[in-house]
Amino acid sequence: MIVINGRVYPGTGDIELAEAVAVRGNKVIRVGSNREIQRLRRAQTTVIDARGGAVVPGFNDAHAHFISGGLALDQVSLLEATTLDDIRDTVRVWAEAHPERDWIVGRGWYYQPFAGGLPTRQLLDALVPDRPAYLTAYDGHTGWANSRALKLAGITRRTKNPANGIVVRDPRTGEPTGVLKEGAMQLMRAAAPQSTREDKVAAIRAGLGEAHRFGVTSVQNAGGSPEDLQLYDELRKRGELTLRVYQALSANASLTEADLDRLDDVRTRFADDPLLKTGAVKLMADGVIESHTAAMLDPYANRPSTRGAPNFTPEQLNRVVAMLDRRGWQVMTHAIGDAAVRMALDAYEAAAEANPAPERGRRHRIEHIETVDVADIMRFGALGVIASMQPLHGLPSPTPDDVWSTSLGPERAARGWVWHSIARGGGRLAFGSDWPVVTIDPLMGLHAAINRTTLDGLPAGAWLPAERLPLRTAIDAYTRDAAWASYDELRKGTLTRDMLADLVVLSEDIFELPPARITDAHVVVTIVDGKVVYRRDSADATTTH
Repeated sequence: MIVINGRVYPGTGDIELAEAVAVRGNKVIRVGSNREIQRLRRAQTTVIDARGGAVVPGFNDAHAHFISGGLALDQVSLLEATTLDDIRDTVRVWAEAHPERDWIVGRGWYYQPFAGGLPTRQLLDALVPDRPAYLTAYDGHTGWANSRALKLAGITRRTKNPANGIVVRDPRTGEPTGVLKEGAMQLMRAAAPQSTREDKVAAIRAGLGEAHRFGVTSVQNAGGSPEDLQLYDELRKRGELTLRVYQALSANASLTEADLDRLDDVRTRFADDPLLKTGAVKLMADGVIESHTAAMLDPYANRPSTRGAPNFTPEQLNRVVAMLDRRGWQVMTHAIGDAAVRMALDAYEAAAEANPAPERGRRHRIEHIETVDVADIMRFGALGVIASMQPLHGLPSPTPDDVWSTSLGPERAARGWVWHSIARGGGRLAFGSDWPVVTIDPLMGLHAAINRTTLDGLPAGAWLPAERLPLRTAIDAYTRDAAWASYDELRKGTLTRDMLADLVVLSEDIFELPPARITDAHVVVTIVDGKVVYRRDSADATTTH
C-alpha cells in the first residue's frame, strides 16, 4: 500500500512535511516524495490518493472509557444539550421514541443550565413520569435520578452517605434531591439495569466504528477490570479487534499485597502485545470541581466550608503508589484539584526515593490536572511524570467559565488546564478524550488545544491564550507522546521505518489551515496494522491498484 499526494507528518520533529508513505504488511517501510514512493509501486499495490490532505500517525486516545463509550451510543446523550430547554426536549423525545425501555438511562448533562448548578428529581419526574430514569453528568461523577429510580434503589431521607459519596438533600426537608455525587452513585447499581457480557461486546464493536470514524487507532482505558480484558481478548481471537488497547486496572486505598498478586497474574496473561495489554493501575485521588469533590489546597470560592473530598489521605496514596511502583506497575492517578495533583506528585517522588527503578523505567501519570499550583508545574518535568490531559474538557460547553470558574474563583481559574506551561517546564503531554465524557474526535481536541475557544470562537481572544499549543505539539500529544505514555514508542506513534502502519488521511491540509478552522477537516481513511478499517463515502481520496 502507498499513500501519495499528501502532506505527511512523520511525527519526528521534521521541519519539512513529506508527500507520500509506503506500507508493506503491517509496517511503514518508507516516507518521502511522491517520486520516491511511486518507485515502490507494483501491480498489486493499493494506492490511496490523499489529494493534498494531511497524513498523520493514527490518533492514540490516551484516556478513555471505551466500553462505557460504546454503551452510551445506545443511550440518551445530553452532550449537545446546553440549555435547560435542550435538556427537556432531548430527554422527552428520547423517552417517547423508546417505549420498550424499562429504564431511561444516559449521560452528558452539564451543570450550568440548572439553578445552583444541580438538577432535581422533580424536573426528571416531569420528563419521564412513567418509568425510572437515571442520567449521569458529562464528567461521570454525578448522577441524576427521578423519584421512581430513587424508590427502586431504596434511597430515602434516612439513607446515609456512603464512603466517598454524597446523597444531596433538600436543606429544608432532608429529602433526596435526586442528585448522587461520586461514591453515592453506586447506590443506584442495585436497582438500575446492568449491562450483560453480550451488551459489552456489542458496545466494543460499536465503539470500534466510532473510533475509526475519527481516526483513532489506539486507546488507553483509564480503569477497568480483568473482565474487560477478557472481552477485548474474545474479539481479538475472532480477528475483530481493529483497535490497539492498553487497559488500566482499577484499585483503591485498601489495596493489599494479595490484591497485587492477582493483578500480577492478569498482567502475565496480558503482557506486552501490540494489540492488547495491561501494565497500569488507575487510582482516583479526588472527584470533580463542579460538584465540589475535587481536592483543593484552599476552600472553594463559592463554598468556603469545603476543600473537596479526596479519596485517599496522603499517607494512603503514598503507601499504594509505593506498592505498585515496587512491582513495576505504571500508576495513573485521577487528580483534578490542585491538592490532589500535589498529593500524586508527592507520592510518585516518594516511591522513586524508596524503591529501585523498575526494569522498564518509571512513567507514572496524572490524569486530568484541571488546576495545579504554580509551585507544582515544573515538577512534572523534574519527576518525569506524564501529564495526561483532555483538551476538550477545558471547553465542556459554550460557557465554560461559570460553574467551574465560580467554584474556584478567578486566581485558580487562571491556572486551568495549563498544558503549555507544563510542556514548557519539560513535562510530557499525552492527550485523550475521556470518552464518553466528550466526543472521541481528536480534531475537536486539537481545536481546543491550539485555540482555547469554542467552535464559535468564544471567548473572544481565547481563554488563557498563553496556554495555546502549536499544532505539531498537540498532534504529538495524540500520537508519539501518547505512545510513550503506554510504553509503545518503539513500535507506534510515528510514521517511520518499521513502525506499525497505523495512519490517518484527512480531507484538508491542517498544517496550512488557519487554526480556528482545523475542524473543517475530517477523516477520509483510517488504517490500522496496514489495513483500511474506515473509508469515508466521499471523493476526498481515491483508491486504485
